[in-house]
Formats: sequence, structure tokens, C-alpha cells
Amino acid sequence: MTFLAGDIVSRRKGLVMHHGIVLEDGRVLHNTPLQGEHVSSFGEFSRGNRVHGRNLSPEQRRSVLSRLDSKEEDGYQRYNLFTNNCEHLVTGATSPKPRSPQLGGWLVGAGVAAAVLAVTRHPGWAITSFYTGKAIYKRLAKAIDE
Repeated sequence: MTFLAGDIVSRRKGLVMHHGIVLEDGRVLHNTPLQGEHVSSFGEFSRGNRVHGRNLSPEQRRSVLSRLDSKEEDGYQRYNLFTNNCEHLVTGATSPKPRSPQLGGWLVGAGVAAAVLAVTRHPGWAITSFYTGKAIYKRLAKAIDE
């Protein structure tokens, strides 16, 4: 798959997906705990893993690159799991409000699992409810976006 400047790319990183934005020179802007928002080569971003992409329309790519130009002028930010992770970077460039759907899903899932475990004292039900909580969050977030 060929990626163009402004396309959103992602790769598996343990239990989660890591996201970035392809720049005009083929490098990738992404955000990591150790380096914060930074630019890497495509190979450094992929780390030998399969890279998935979300090809955007030409208008969307121009909008993303325009938002990145203003971000570059303001300076790249440090990583923060709750307020500035790789999903915040990508969603902030593609929509008016930065957010992290993966983090939201994990937090809701963990909360539901903890509540079920506290009530039932049954680990199997807690694990099942974790995934149910994540699925509910995903559906709610999708409904809000539409």
C-alpha cells in the first residue's frame, strides 16, 4: 500500500495500535512516551511491523497538512497518556477535537470489569465485562461522532 502525505498510518504496538501521520517527505509524525511528538523515517515508525493506512481524500490530506504546519510553528508537545498520546495527535489533525478512543475504551472496560468483580467476585465475568465495556464505549463514541 502506498501512502501519501497527510494519510493516517497505524501499526500494532503490543495490545494497542500506534498511530502517525505521513509527511510530505515520506517520514511519519507520531507521539511516543520517550520522545513525545517527533518525526521518524517510515521504517523507524513501522519497526518491522505491518503498517495499516487510512487513505484520506485530497481535501482531507490538505487539511491535515495545514493543521500540522501550524503545530510545527507552535512546537511539538510532550507525550501524556491521558491528554496527548498518538491518537490525540492524529485526531487533533483530522477533526476539531483531539481524543483517544482506545484509551477511552480501556478505561470504560476496566471500570465495568472492576464493578463486576467487586459485585460477583468472579474473574471470568470481570474479564467478559471488560470487553463488553470496551464495545459499549466504541458504539457510543461512534454514535456521538455521527
